[in-house]
Amino acid sequence: MFRKKKGTVGIDIGSSSVKLVELKETKKGYQLKNFGVAPLSSEAIVDGAIMDSGAIADAIRSLITNLKVKVKDVVTSVSGHSVIIKKINLPIMTDDELAESIQWEAEQFIPFDINDVNIDFQIMSGSASEEQGQMEVLLVAVKKDMINDYITLFNQVNLNPVVVDVDSFSIENMFEVNYQIEEDEVIALVNIGASIMNINILKGGVSAFTRDISMGGNQFTEEIQKHFSVSYEDAEMLKVGGDIPGIKKQEVEIIMKNVAEGVANEIQRSLNFFSATSATDQITNVYVCGGSSKVKGFIDVLEDKVGVPIEFLNPFNNILVNERYFDPDYIKEIAPLAAVGVGLALRRARDK
Repeated sequence: MFRKKKGTVGIDIGSSSVKLVELKETKKGYQLKNFGVAPLSSEAIVDGAIMDSGAIADAIRSLITNLKVKVKDVVTSVSGHSVIIKKINLPIMTDDELAESIQWEAEQFIPFDINDVNIDFQIMSGSASEEQGQMEVLLVAVKKDMINDYITLFNQVNLNPVVVDVDSFSIENMFEVNYQIEEDEVIALVNIGASIMNINILKGGVSAFTRDISMGGNQFTEEIQKHFSVSYEDAEMLKVGGDIPGIKKQEVEIIMKNVAEGVANEIQRSLNFFSATSATDQITNVYVCGGSSKVKGFIDVLEDKVGVPIEFLNPFNNILVNERYFDPDYIKEIAPLAAVGVGLALRRARDK
């Protein structure tokens, strides 16, 4: 009982890059031990599903080698259409009783064949429905094929996947370590990746609503490609402010703003849906992270749409970063990409 929890490394496989984060627990809290990013081609991951395991394995190997990572236990996460998250009300029972009946209970709420998914659950304490003999249960189901693909990938690079989390909950774990939240405060965490956005709305620090949206930074790239008939690489360069002879920056900016409006509208719809179904709980702040949250001008468009303050999440807010080993300017620049990875690195093999 006095043994320290075995260390893990968090590996976030996104649709444009692999992020590796290793944290060290100290008496003063967490300290950043390792951090690295390896790019991926746009075809390697599609909607969270592995399409090119060889390319992803090479990216992971390069990070492990270059960062001299010794830890073999890995925590990773999934998102997209193959992941279902639902809150359901059931008669009050113990964890053991629910574990025995969860397959049957879940079958009523999961749109996949129950034999094709892995299921996990968490009984939410303190819900108002307990007075009526009901309890609230957070149910998560992920297609077995997706989980097996991730396990096979890590085994391929001689790593041991000990926890498979969900992107939205990884960001929630990261937020809890780095920020304080008031008991009745309602905030939204929005992770904007290249192809998927994760939204997790917290009330008093507890997840009240989650949604994955198949949209992200790739929308900007694809519109630029289509409009100017340029390659994916050139479109990416234009997206981040680069120059290409014959293409006016003003035209690029117009396209970027139009796409930003569309992406912001999708986020606003999700926030409005939550507000409409929970009339007494109004969102007071939105925190954003993910590589595509840094697209020029996007945050201004989003803030105008949702009408509440927008703030960039800093996953190293309460984590010690030794400036002898990490360039503070680089960490500040790269921080939005590290949110999921930090949340994963906080997990341990025996965590519930």
